[in-house]
Amino acid sequence: MNNHNKFFKALFILKPNVEATLSTENDEITETDFNNVKWNTGEDNGQTITTTTNPHSEITWDLVSAEMDKLQIEYDAQEYARNRKAEYPTIEECVHAILDDDLENLQILRQVVKDKFPKENA
Repeated sequence: MNNHNKFFKALFILKPNVEATLSTENDEITETDFNNVKWNTGEDNGQTITTTTNPHSEITWDLVSAEMDKLQIEYDAQEYARNRKAEYPTIEECVHAILDDDLENLQILRQVVKDKFPKENA
């Protein structure tokens, strides 16, 4: 999972609808990056008003960092599902199996993938 995506998901978990801009080329997001976030605080004559002073007391670096860690753990736990999805029979193959009354073979193909990427390893 991309750290920028995690960062903004973490922000939205802590405060839905928060508006902010993160300007960094680095994939690793640090407390320094957090302290340089541009927070949208309003609008004046069609221009967005921003500040680098965090106006949201419920959003701290420690809380954002913790949420990002939780999101990464959840993402990692679903690796088996992403791997399975890539190797499962396609929708087209499933439709053909249904139309050809070959569901037993389809289930065998699916079980091979499940055995290769077991849920218990997640």
